[in-house]
Amino acid sequence: MATIHLVGGEKGGVGKSVVARLLAQYMIDHQIPFLGFDTDRSHGSLLRYYSDYASPTVIDDYQSLDAIIEAATEDPEQRILVDLAAQTHHPLAKWIEESGVLALAEELDITICYWNVIDSGKDCVDLLEKLLNQFGSRLNYIVVQNQLRDESFNIFESSGVKEKALALNAKIFTLKRLHAPLMTKIDSNSYSFWAAKNKDSESSNALGLLERQRVKIWLNHAYQEIGALGI
Repeated sequence: MATIHLVGGEKGGVGKSVVARLLAQYMIDHQIPFLGFDTDRSHGSLLRYYSDYASPTVIDDYQSLDAIIEAATEDPEQRILVDLAAQTHHPLAKWIEESGVLALAEELDITICYWNVIDSGKDCVDLLEKLLNQFGSRLNYIVVQNQLRDESFNIFESSGVKEKALALNAKIFTLKRLHAPLMTKIDSNSYSFWAAKNKDSESSNALGLLERQRVKIWLNHAYQEIGALGI
């Protein structure tokens, strides 16, 4: 069965691209064939860190978006990974509805998973609720609680949105926070997560032994969470 993984969340700065990069690295490390699509026109992360696997996608161009479905039909064993930039929900939703994407996906036996990345703030919870109200049970949801700013998700827990998501069979994935200066160092070197955990003898700003160890621990925890989801 072909699977399309949409990584979104609408709000900027919540870590959508980090999640997309993480999923890309997971698939590489577990020999899962995949093809990536990057909708960020200015600084696409999949194109930057995993250029061998990704191609650009224009979010407000139906023909460009159509290529996502076409790719899913060409090889059922290949996962499709789409990194959605902030504020791309409206054109994406318009394409989905006007093109009958969800009905066609069901007919073609294509699973569509929406990885909704949230931080601990109310804005993310409100946007998630709008997504759930719009698509209901027609999508498969994975709510990514990114501990980017806080380990507590009390607003999500108490708002009723978590219960609404779980009622729609959503899965919850908690992504631990990686030390911020370390993530900055990874990005400044344009490291994939594989490169970040392996010794680099060429860069003058390479990660140290314990920095690489922290990346390994972070990846191992994330991989356990992803593995439990069965992507």
